[in-house]
Amino acid sequence: MLSAWLLPEHIADVLPAQARHIEALRRHMLDTAQGCGFELVIPPLLEHLDALLSGTGHELDLSTFKLVDQLSGRLLGVRADTTPQAARIDAHLLNRQDVTRLCYCGPVLHTRPTGLAATREPLQFGAELFGHDGLAADLEVAELALDCLQAAGVQDVVIDLADARLLRGVLAGAVVDADHLKAVVQALSSKDAPALASLGAGLPGPTRDALMALLRLYGDDEVLTAARRLLPERRLIHEALDQLRWLAGRLRAAHPGLQVGFDLSDMSGYSYYSGVRFAIFAAGSTDSLARGGRYDEVGAIFGRNRPAVGFSLDLKSLVEVVPAPARPRAVRAPGSDDPALQRTVRELRAAGHIVAVDLTGHAHLDTAQGLPFDFDRELVRVGPDWQVRPVGRLGRDGSTSSLETP
Repeated sequence: MLSAWLLPEHIADVLPAQARHIEALRRHMLDTAQGCGFELVIPPLLEHLDALLSGTGHELDLSTFKLVDQLSGRLLGVRADTTPQAARIDAHLLNRQDVTRLCYCGPVLHTRPTGLAATREPLQFGAELFGHDGLAADLEVAELALDCLQAAGVQDVVIDLADARLLRGVLAGAVVDADHLKAVVQALSSKDAPALASLGAGLPGPTRDALMALLRLYGDDEVLTAARRLLPERRLIHEALDQLRWLAGRLRAAHPGLQVGFDLSDMSGYSYYSGVRFAIFAAGSTDSLARGGRYDEVGAIFGRNRPAVGFSLDLKSLVEVVPAPARPRAVRAPGSDDPALQRTVRELRAAGHIVAVDLTGHAHLDTAQGLPFDFDRELVRVGPDWQVRPVGRLGRDGSTSSLETP
């Protein structure tokens, strides 16, 4: 029999120090998004399955926990991604004609982990922009993703750009069924040349050659030049390449020192994205910190097929790669029912200071116990009053220490 305290695999508690770090990141990111005009929404964790899987493809279906609603008998899903819910809110509840910017932050649940050390309960932060089909929207969302990571303290980021239209342009005119297309996408995304060669065996020669060329098209700006030479002369392909070059130039201008790369074979989320897409990495890392792009088809099931672009990231993964903040400064107060002491504690807390009462009388153990506070000040009695002094300083004249803004 399993112990009652054991959690399911890839599910874990978040303990105080990390929880404080995650919460600080959440606040930074929501403030950053709000500063760019994005409005916060809080969709439900559970809803009807068909709405959750709108326009997202087979991959999200496999990641979604499913259950039967005891009230209606309908099949429900626990969200594995919040983007379809944001699309539903935009299309069905807000129903605005102009541009709508939404952001969110909440848990999602996956049936399987995405990696050996990954959680099945990410804390997903994301932002979505609806109602604009121009590159200005793609640029705004990519810049917001970079700004959010910068606010989190991530340094030396790399952004890789790609476009789902390239594969559609390459396969234009070829007969490829759904299962074959899925296998091609998987081979491209995993850069599996033998598998891709086998899958292309029955396709026209130019299509097969273009698929194999996509595998080699990753690197710097020269990739875009090579793509024009190696990929078919089709309007959809040229349009995608032009937009990738434009976006890269604007991102570099806005973020000096940003490393911009291209990985034209990365077709992750191919059934979901409809245009430019991006992945952001910390320098030297192989796992992306954030992913996003254009997905103009997700809102179709809700009756409004609005242009849309967005990104998301997992705060639980992010805290593993960014420096933890310093412990918050705090005031230690002795345990006492003295009305003057209790009044002083309330006044300090109202002013924004952390004040913890030492209930045990073992104040010297606070550091050894690993408490996530830096008790650099304490309340001491001076005559009839209680005053704040730096820990370890007795003071010569009985004056209080200065209190800075917490």
